[in-house]
Order: sequence, then structure tokens, then C-alpha cells
Amino acid sequence: MAETGKGVTAGKLALNVQKRLSRAQEKVLQKLGKADETRDTAFEELVSNFNKQMAEGTKLQKDLKAYLAAVKAMHDASRRLQDCLADMYEPDWFGKGEMDTLAEDTDTLWLDYHQNITDKSLLCMDTYLLQFPEIKARLAKRERKLVDFDSARHHFSSLQKGKKKDEAKIAKQAALLEMAAPSWAQGLISAHQVAQTNLSYNQAEEDLGRAQKIFEELNVELQDELPALWDSRVGVYVGTFQSLAGQQEKFHREMSSLSQNLNDIMTKLEEQRQLKKDATAAAPKKGEGAKSEETNHSESAGSAPKKPAPPLSRPPPRPTPSPDPKQQNTSLSEDEAVEPATLTNPDDTTQSSATDSSNGELPPGFLYKVKAVHEYTSTDNDELELNIGDIVLVLAFENPDEQDDGWLLGLKESHWMQKKDISAKGVFPENFTQKV
Repeated sequence: MAETGKGVTAGKLALNVQKRLSRAQEKVLQKLGKADETRDTAFEELVSNFNKQMAEGTKLQKDLKAYLAAVKAMHDASRRLQDCLADMYEPDWFGKGEMDTLAEDTDTLWLDYHQNITDKSLLCMDTYLLQFPEIKARLAKRERKLVDFDSARHHFSSLQKGKKKDEAKIAKQAALLEMAAPSWAQGLISAHQVAQTNLSYNQAEEDLGRAQKIFEELNVELQDELPALWDSRVGVYVGTFQSLAGQQEKFHREMSSLSQNLNDIMTKLEEQRQLKKDATAAAPKKGEGAKSEETNHSESAGSAPKKPAPPLSRPPPRPTPSPDPKQQNTSLSEDEAVEPATLTNPDDTTQSSATDSSNGELPPGFLYKVKAVHEYTSTDNDELELNIGDIVLVLAFENPDEQDDGWLLGLKESHWMQKKDISAKGVFPENFTQKV
């Protein structure tokens, strides 16, 4: 037999063409109402559910891809924004290193978010939808086999109805042949005609049985699979959206933390700018007060002392030896007994000095006293807030290397007298005070 292509013979091709013609003819007859159509209402409902399920899954997959595209676009926009901030942020501004780290963490967070949604939500939907094309092809095949079954059924039915007519025709033809043919040939002609009729009838019956078997096998398989597939959609939707919600919650929580860090850095930068501005405005008054009280403490007050940078960026301090507390206590007691007498009531000064000396309750490491001549608002946890007129007990640093130029360590005298607690000590700018 001649071949028309790889694995396709002329006979097979002709058979396929004949099948398509028969199916087309059968569908036309069914639409015109000249042939009945096998209907299964329950199965048609399963097919309707399948089509709905496939459409919903396809739409969800499409929307997830659109969401991922939006996440990528937001990631790109966030990266450009962080790069812009990094370019504008000057190296000597507060938190430059933290800003660079924050930008890297933000970029990594966006990348992880995009990848997690792809792996745990989109790929789940892709796997779920992979089964639909194969089942859809089998539904189409079932539809074709149903048409074949109906066509074979109608053909067989028509043969059954026409059997008697055919037998009558054969009998009439046999009578005519008997008159013309010799007696010995009459029986052969009659037997041949009957055999021809039976052969067509048997062939139609076999075709009907084969078509019915193929159709029913497909029908039974799909009747089992379609309901299970329909029920599986709930688990797929739950898993997809629970995973998406979990990734969103994690992403926004971590992004909120990074955003708060950025806000803190910006707040600190503004506080330092405002501190420099206020110190510049208060500098002339500070200079005048220092010259009138103590020449060895008169610094140039052009600006407020620069607040120490964070520990990692703080410049190396100058070593300052710690004085002997006992000598300081002795010398301070003499100063308190004489110097304040020129400024205040002698009785009050004598009483205050006597109280310190008699009780001996000065904080460890006490050096001397200073009085706040400018207000100072603390900008860090280790700083001491000052109001004009506050008396501060200056303390020695436990480690002299920790002291920065222009800064002292102290404790408010009022706090010490009330609670005898040095936990409230803190650093403060020296040029905001003067010795007393």
C-alpha cells in the first residue's frame, strides 16, 4: 500500500476522511432534527464545570503574572529611589554607612519577595493548569466517539427496519430469476442474495458494538476524573492565596522595619542640623559668660560642640588622666567655702558646704561643679539634658579614652541629693556651662 507520509498510509488517510464526512453528516442530521442525539445531562454538567474551572484557573494564572510584573516594577522603582538617595547623601552626614546597608537590605527584600511568590504561588498554578489540556482533548475525543456511536446506531437501526423490505425484494428477484434461469441455478442465486443482506446487517452490528465500547470507556473514565478535578480547585485556591498572603505579610513587616530605620536616620540628621543652628545662635552669649567668670574656660563659642558620632565613626579621643578624687574633694571644699561668698548669702553657702563636707556623700569620681548657662536638649540616650541654672556634678570618666573633646560627664546635683543614684549620669557640652 502506498504511503503519503511518515506512518500514514493512503488507506488510513481515506478512512479518516470517511470518518469526518460521516460525523459531519450525522451532526447535520441531528441539528435538522432528522436524527436523534444521545444526551447525558449529568455529564454535560460536569463538562460545564470543567470549562468554568479551566477559565477561572487561567484567569488567576494571568492575574498572578500581572501581579509579579507589578512587583518587579515596584522593585525597579525602589532601587532607583535608593540609588538617588545614596547619590545625594553626603559622606559626612549622620548614618551614611547605615544608609548604604539599608539600601542593600531593601533590594534583597524585594528580590526575595518576587522569588517566593513565583515559587510558591505562580508555579503551583502552572502545575494545576497543566492537566487541563489533556482532559480537554479527551473530552473532544469523547464527543467525536459519541457522534460515531450515534451514526452506527442509526445505521444499524435503518438496516433493521429495512430488513423485511430487503427480504421482499430478494424474493421478488428470485421469482424472476427462477423463470429465466435453469433450475439448478435458482437455489444458488437465492442463497447469494440472502447472504449479501446478512453480511451488511452483521457488519453494521459489529460497527455499532465497537463504537459503543470505545465511547463508554472514555465516558466512564471522564465521569470519575471530572468530579475529582472539580473538587481539587478549593485546595489549590486555598494554598495559592494562603502562600501569597503569608509572603505579603512577611514582606510588609520587614519593609516596615526598614522604613522605620530610614525615618530614624532622617530624624537624627535633622536634629543634628537643628542643634548646630541653635548652638551657632547661642555662641556669643556663651563666650561673654565664660570670659567674665573664668579665663581658662573661655573657648571660642562660634558653634556648639559637635555631638560625638556613633561609636563606629567617633574620632579617636585625646587621653585625659583622671584626677585624684580625694584631692579634688579637698580643694573643692575650700573653694565652696570662699568663692561663692562673693556671689550669694554667706549663711547659705556655709550651710551647703558644711552639708557636703559633713556627710561626705559625693558621687564616686566627683571632680567639680558647673552651672548650666544655656539650655541643652539631649539627642541620645547617653546625654544629659540641661536647663539654665542646673548645677551639675562633673565626674571622671572610668576610661579616659572614652572622653571626647568639648564634652564632660556629669550628674545633676538635685538628682544626687534626692536619690544618691549615679545611673542618671550623662555627657553634656562643656561650653554650655561654667564652673561654680
